[in-house]
Amino acid sequence: MFQISLRQLRYFDAVARHTHFGRAAAACAISQPALSMQVKELEEALGAVLVERGARQVRLTAFGEEAARRVRDILRSVDELGDVARASRDRLTGRLRIGMIPTIAPYLLPAVIANLNRAHPELDILVREALTSRLIVELTEGRLDTAILALPVSEPALAETPLFTENFLLVRPAADAAAPVPGPQALREMRLLLLEEGHCFRDQALAFCDMEGAQPREIMDASSLATLVQMVGAGLGVTLIPEMAVALETRSADVTVARFADPQPARTVGMVWRKASPLVGPFLQLSDAVAAAVRGNYPD
Repeated sequence: MFQISLRQLRYFDAVARHTHFGRAAAACAISQPALSMQVKELEEALGAVLVERGARQVRLTAFGEEAARRVRDILRSVDELGDVARASRDRLTGRLRIGMIPTIAPYLLPAVIANLNRAHPELDILVREALTSRLIVELTEGRLDTAILALPVSEPALAETPLFTENFLLVRPAADAAAPVPGPQALREMRLLLLEEGHCFRDQALAFCDMEGAQPREIMDASSLATLVQMVGAGLGVTLIPEMAVALETRSADVTVARFADPQPARTVGMVWRKASPLVGPFLQLSDAVAAAVRGNYPD
């Protein structure tokens, strides 16, 4: 009977995800030779080759592809067993892997972490910033415990609870401060600066302008809200940003901020987690702590 270890499975899972020994080793915080040796020992224990090793990249064999799926299920079950033990305690302790999207993390993270540290001092909080699509994948695969992002996500395997709703504000050059605030129709005729493809905030802004199925006069993309605001300050166009980002992103830019007429564009921010997680109760408690942090830092 062959013997394999959880360490070997986790290292192989990292190789399967990164398709590169160096990146997998960095993600596991060990040396590349040590990781490679563990994967090799796993192959010897199984009596089959898992990966084809190349100079710059590795490729999973047919058996490796099947093994990677099964290993991912095994690791998820092991993690959920640990979650069952954590849920049986009076307080939530141990490691909490939480994801946030880039249009939330820089503005909400300090207050959220401070609140969680006060309410749950035994928690070891790890934060992952990524786009919504990536966070959903990592949640369903068990690599994240929960995530804070824009709702709805509409994933059957995930539960979601709303935390708060915030408006989108118009950012335009300071010279336009006295000009009337444009409505959606007028925005379609302006040079609109938006986040690049993949950001849900981009889709929400386009929806407000009713541009999903039509081409605006001109759109310029950026990778962050900070870049968008600086581009506006340079006179390149106008943009929309969530209200929580206004104070941080506009303090050093030559821009003016205005509210739209009602009904104002807005998004609902919430927490999501796997429905199968045994930590549903603690996650609901965590959502209360997050909502309290929002109320304290972004009061109505």
